[in-house]
Amino acid sequence: MDIFALLMWPIKWVIEAILVGFHFLITSLGGDPGSGLTWVLSIVGLVLVIRSAMIPLTVRQILSSRKSLEVQPEIQRIQKKYKGKKDQFSREAMQRETMEAYKKAGTNPFASCLPLLVQMPIFLGLVQVLTDANQQKPGVGLLTLELAVKFSESTLFGVVPLHETMQGGFEIGSLPVIITAITMTLIMCATQFYTQLQIMSKNQTPAMKESPMYKQQRILLYIIPVFLLVSAWLFPLGTMFYWLVSNVYTAVQQLIIINNLPTPGSEAALAREARMARKRQRMGLPAVEGADDEAAAQAEIETKTQRQQPRSKKPKSERE
Repeated sequence: MDIFALLMWPIKWVIEAILVGFHFLITSLGGDPGSGLTWVLSIVGLVLVIRSAMIPLTVRQILSSRKSLEVQPEIQRIQKKYKGKKDQFSREAMQRETMEAYKKAGTNPFASCLPLLVQMPIFLGLVQVLTDANQQKPGVGLLTLELAVKFSESTLFGVVPLHETMQGGFEIGSLPVIITAITMTLIMCATQFYTQLQIMSKNQTPAMKESPMYKQQRILLYIIPVFLLVSAWLFPLGTMFYWLVSNVYTAVQQLIIINNLPTPGSEAALAREARMARKRQRMGLPAVEGADDEAAAQAEIETKTQRQQPRSKKPKSERE
């Protein structure tokens, strides 16, 4: 066993355990063990478990991405400061000041990539697990030879083999495979594009939209769907189902985050403030939470500090 296989072994074991666990649950509820639908639902369960476990990491990534965009003006200032200086001392100073700026902002340039770095070995492990199953090979854990054979022979609705690819569908002229693969690919691209577009258009402040990182993200907005098209041509349908459900999960998750935890100063944040104001108005509360309390406290302070004119106790005749 090489070092790469050794590193992937625990990831594949966990993937197999979750996949087989959902397969057992669905078959216990009356599902057909060899049905493609049973295996698709098992893959859906796998996605939900993995992505739910990654929610804290995703929230951290979102916050880190915001801070990385917010610190871009300072990074530009540092780059402008050392522009044209190619000596070793200047390069080291620029790198040191850049890292200090990220540290002061509470982030680093690689923090936003962390969820992707975690998901990649999981996705790669799933590809290996399903590839071995398609070849009727037992897995490293709970995916037995019997289950591997059932997966390799499973079909969706009796006409779409899960081990088939879009490329294979065109080669054998299978219309159901081609339609299924194209439909899944379009949904994958649409959800990916929509998710990124919502982040770019609604969850960025005007200052963030002026940064070079924002411009790079706009380029990726159009590059990633192209990458998905190429990948969908080669990956088996079983693997594409994982990718499809994961993209839909991400789209829903981002919609919830943008509506409830938007970037301060962004279009989404202004829209949320307007919604909260309307909601409080319907409930008969002040437009800004705590406004009445603050006004009452201020009035009380002014009342206590207001100077009273002293009154003399002497008779009026004596005062005159």
